[in-house]
Amino acid sequence: MFVKFLHRPALAIVISLLILFMGGLAIGTLPISQFPSVAPPSVRVSVSYPGASAKILIDSTMVILEQAINGVPNMRYMMGDATSAGEGTIQIVFEPGTDANVAV
Repeated sequence: MFVKFLHRPALAIVISLLILFMGGLAIGTLPISQFPSVAPPSVRVSVSYPGASAKILIDSTMVILEQAINGVPNMRYMMGDATSAGEGTIQIVFEPGTDANVAV
């Protein structure tokens, strides 16, 4: 049986391309459960300091909050952002499977 493919490599290529094409068509019909949501859990902390500049907001509250939050179990990373309108946010992203309600 394999001798046929050795003597006719074009046949092997055509069959391989046919299998690849059929797989491409079949991937569109897979149920969504085959592609589960893998978005990691996250928590967002918002801070408002009316009338404060971004530097004052960072120095007075954001740094303190980030130091307190740092080291939370299963934390993947943390991002902080402050605006000149006196508003800041800290987003903490956890490892997949972590219960964000218990982590913070």
